[in-house]
Amino acid sequence: MQLFERNVEVDRLASAVEDARATEPTAHGLVTLAWYLRQRDNARATDLASRAREALAAQAADTGASLAARLTLVDAETAWLRSDLEHALPLAQGALQTFQALADPIGCADAEGLLAFIHSSAGNLPLRDASLVAAVHHARLGQDAQRVDYLEANQARFAALSDVRQSLLQWGERFAMPEDDATPCVAASVHAFFATRDYNSGNLAGALEQFDRAFATAHASGQLVTAVVAAVNAGSAYSALNDHDAALEWLQRGLDLARPNGWPMALGPCLRQMGEVMRVMGRLDTAQSLLDEALQVFAPLRQSRSFNLLLSGLGDLAQTRGDYARALSLFREQAERAQHMAQIDRAIEGHIGIAHALLQLGDDENAGYEAQLALQLSRQQGTTVLEVSALRLLARVHAHRGDRSRALERLEQALTTARGIGGYLVPGELLFALAEEYALHGRHADAYQMAVQAAEARERVLSQEATNRATAMQIRLDTERSHAQMEHHRRQAEAEARRAAVLQQSSDTLARLGTIGQEITSQLDKEHVFQAIERHVHGLLDASSFAIYLMDPDGRSLTSVYDIEEGVRLPGDRVSIDDSHSYSARCVRERRELLVDFADAATAPNYVPGTLVTLSALFAPLAIADRVLGVMTIQSTRAQAYAENERLIFRTLCAYTAIALDNAVAYTHLRDAKDQLVVQEKLAALGALVAGVAHELNTPIGNSLLTASTLQENTAALETAVAGGTLRRSTLADYMASTQEGLELVIRGLRAAGELVQSFKQVAVDRATEQRRHFDLLRTSLEVVATLQRGIQKAGHRIAVDIEPGIVLDSYPGPYGQVLTNLINNALLHAFDGRKGGTMRLQAQRLGPALTEIRFSDDGVGIAPENLARIFDPFFTTKLGRGGSGLGMSISYNIVTSLFGGELVVDSALGQGTCFTLRLPLQAPEHATPDPYAPGAEPPAI
Repeated sequence: MQLFERNVEVDRLASAVEDARATEPTAHGLVTLAWYLRQRDNARATDLASRAREALAAQAADTGASLAARLTLVDAETAWLRSDLEHALPLAQGALQTFQALADPIGCADAEGLLAFIHSSAGNLPLRDASLVAAVHHARLGQDAQRVDYLEANQARFAALSDVRQSLLQWGERFAMPEDDATPCVAASVHAFFATRDYNSGNLAGALEQFDRAFATAHASGQLVTAVVAAVNAGSAYSALNDHDAALEWLQRGLDLARPNGWPMALGPCLRQMGEVMRVMGRLDTAQSLLDEALQVFAPLRQSRSFNLLLSGLGDLAQTRGDYARALSLFREQAERAQHMAQIDRAIEGHIGIAHALLQLGDDENAGYEAQLALQLSRQQGTTVLEVSALRLLARVHAHRGDRSRALERLEQALTTARGIGGYLVPGELLFALAEEYALHGRHADAYQMAVQAAEARERVLSQEATNRATAMQIRLDTERSHAQMEHHRRQAEAEARRAAVLQQSSDTLARLGTIGQEITSQLDKEHVFQAIERHVHGLLDASSFAIYLMDPDGRSLTSVYDIEEGVRLPGDRVSIDDSHSYSARCVRERRELLVDFADAATAPNYVPGTLVTLSALFAPLAIADRVLGVMTIQSTRAQAYAENERLIFRTLCAYTAIALDNAVAYTHLRDAKDQLVVQEKLAALGALVAGVAHELNTPIGNSLLTASTLQENTAALETAVAGGTLRRSTLADYMASTQEGLELVIRGLRAAGELVQSFKQVAVDRATEQRRHFDLLRTSLEVVATLQRGIQKAGHRIAVDIEPGIVLDSYPGPYGQVLTNLINNALLHAFDGRKGGTMRLQAQRLGPALTEIRFSDDGVGIAPENLARIFDPFFTTKLGRGGSGLGMSISYNIVTSLFGGELVVDSALGQGTCFTLRLPLQAPEHATPDPYAPGAEPPAI
């Protein structure tokens, strides 16, 4: 949880806690609300803390320890606000110990931060600064940037109270001006630092602007103490500008916040500053009454800076009333306390007040001592304005003693110092005092010149006072304008919040529609599309009936493809486009959305017998660009069920449905085309196989036929010789020899043809049946290569086979032959790019007892890197229209991975050939129906 939270967020949390009363709010919710209300509404925070403790009592000790410690911090801050420092300190220390034991850095940071303010109220500034350092350390450990900014801004503010120049050196570059949307918790502290810096530097206009921002941001985040202090300081700044009305107005703001709580640290400063203003205005009795009340309020905070300021105000009032003895006592107490608390500026003012009182009481010696001490301290701290006051006071002491030379010397020092202060107006009283001293010393020319300067200075002072009043008036006008703008912005914000609530609801609906759209449009099956859209229609709209009509191919009628009423599927029907009574047909004809209110007497109902009585109906065309696919309708038994928001939702669903249906139709056409291409690919491969076999058979059969013809001719010649009686022994011997040789040629040729036919028969059977059986990898590979040998030789290339003998697979030889054929044909088509003399290699070896590796490589041109990742994609080819279909490699990938349960990878580089590696299990996995060419079995993109 945050240190402080915006009022609007706290109000939302409070509403949530109150709404949970019936079910009993959680302990965490109670603790969080109590924490945020600790200054905003302390009494309610205390009550919530009690309820939270009751809720925590029912939890395990370890789970509620951190929340219990947070409640202890609420109690500690309550005690601090009431100035009960004796109880606040041990409570905060106890919470710190718990957070330390729980290793909770954020809790430790908050506890140390509260301890810093408790020590500050007790006047123990070293402990205050040490606690702030520790708080920043813990906030950094907890990686809470907001807490770090808040704590360091308070460090900077405290530093500016002691020494403005040193604080600017240390913190000047740390903080930039908070943006308008900055966290109010942090912004209030940063503005308070800027205001303190400007106030102590004499930039009252800048200080007032910062005090106003600090007040607004503190009030917006429940930091009531900071808001009251900002109001008090703004009143002080307006008082310095002589705008006492504005000062009292700001002080009244602070008093309105402080009085209901009665916290001394908030109420006391308001009373003190208001008493100061009354004293300056000459209303001494009222001032005395206010300051006396403040003295009672401040009784528990006698060690605080605010109490020192009260003592100073009481001393000034006593001086004004002529009660110098009381003034002396008050200023002595102020100086002692300020010195103890290292508040040097207040100590200097105290010593000056003591010197004034002593001088009035006739104690010149001690008055001189106090004035000299004030001078030394002001020079050490660089507070030149106070240095001028100390020098003037010393001059009075010397004059009272009769030492006019020393008095003149001090006055000249005061004048030199005053003129060295940028933007400082030299007081006319100092110049008149110098003129008087010059006259007493006989320096009449200098006296006259100084008197003239004094008169001019008085005029400047009067002019400056007028300027100050004008500045104060301008600041008031700017502040009022700023407040008016803030009020305007607040009202705008409220209106925007109401509008945002509506927009949020719409945004949630749109987000849901986006998710629905992704689901619907991802479907590639019409029935799935219908089911998805029907499910979501009922989730978003009042639809007792839901139907989708699609346009018939002839474009003359609509057919109901999905009609649901109260969860029951109705039989389909057909409606003519020209049907004047059908709203669906009218919707398609007019290509526009139709909203029909059947409760309207002027609307003729068109009920289907046996269906529900419809009072509201919405029809919208399912269209893609200029194409109308059909119409979708929802109907309700409730009158006026579809307002503009419902129509927008329905319109969106119709758009998604049209896209999904169009995709489904396109996918169906694509799948059909792919199936046809697959068949063509198989037929082409079989054609190439038959052509190769025919060529291979032609040679042995042709040779056998030629030999048989020769034998026939020789036999006829022999018969003629026998019949003519011309047969000789040598002729018979030649016949017998040639016949023996011819028969050998015929037998060898027919045997080769028979083996080739047997191989073709086996390959053809394997391809046709795709049956699983045991086969020898070498033999099957040689049979496939033999059938393709003619094409390889015709292209001018060669293929070398190097397969380890004895590799037997329990798999599918037909699909294996298809893969090998695709690899060889792919190489012939792509690898050699028109050149001859290419070499392909088919190698295989075992990889362990259950795996074999087959490598098919070529020394061709290789594959381009941009194509390598897509080589197994369906329809991807670089030879489209030149012999490539883009399916061979995709089919091969599916066979190897889906049917064989193996893997197929490719390795290639331009100019270095290509290598396909198949790793196949010796025993293929079982398949219910092996279908390596299934359209849905596409390979993923590699």
